[in-house]
Amino acid sequence: MRIFILVLFFIGALWAENPMVLQLTGVKTTHMMANGKAQEVFIERNTPKECNDVGINPEAIFSGDYAGKNVPPLCKKSFVTTVGKAQPMSFAQGVITVGEIEVLDFIKNKLNVNPSAYILVDARKRDWYEQMTIPNSVNIPFDEIEYDAAIPEDFERVQALLGFRKIAETYDFSHAKTALLFCNGIWCVQSRLAIEKLIKMGYPREKLLWYRGGLQDWVALGFTTIQPK
Repeated sequence: MRIFILVLFFIGALWAENPMVLQLTGVKTTHMMANGKAQEVFIERNTPKECNDVGINPEAIFSGDYAGKNVPPLCKKSFVTTVGKAQPMSFAQGVITVGEIEVLDFIKNKLNVNPSAYILVDARKRDWYEQMTIPNSVNIPFDEIEYDAAIPEDFERVQALLGFRKIAETYDFSHAKTALLFCNGIWCVQSRLAIEKLIKMGYPREKLLWYRGGLQDWVALGFTTIQPK
């Protein structure tokens, strides 16, 4: 009996520490809506029961319009594939590229626990963000990161959200948040441009993470999205 309990404890410990489990258990979080109200969201990988028996084989995955003709409509999605530019896996030394599991882990174990030190950033323009985004993300459009004398309030908002200050001609990043940025997909340059602008300003590279797959990969895998408008 004692051995059985120890085995269960060991398995439980591995389960708790293994970030891959996050896609099975889901992540609870809170998203601040456009009207200022907080909405509870449960992020999970949504898999209709009709899709449980779809085989992982060439006939199912790479036949017909990529997905096989016999695959139920609920189990497949289609995307525009001729837009944007293909992005490298890594474009800036010190900036870590992450995938969906790391995003889930970031939301659950970093952002939910200490929001004053971490931030999930949707770097797309506002109209894109308002249509769909990852829960608990904050919209910081890539084109608002640089100071613009015509609209200084935009840059003031960026500073407040990311936790740094402009002092004369320099910046104080001593309290800057660790930011995970994303945009539309592997073909989208907006999050990359945002990171490049932050690096140019002196933002600590070790506090910048890049979700290269963005919304397209997130949706392709069936993870929860939210319309914050």
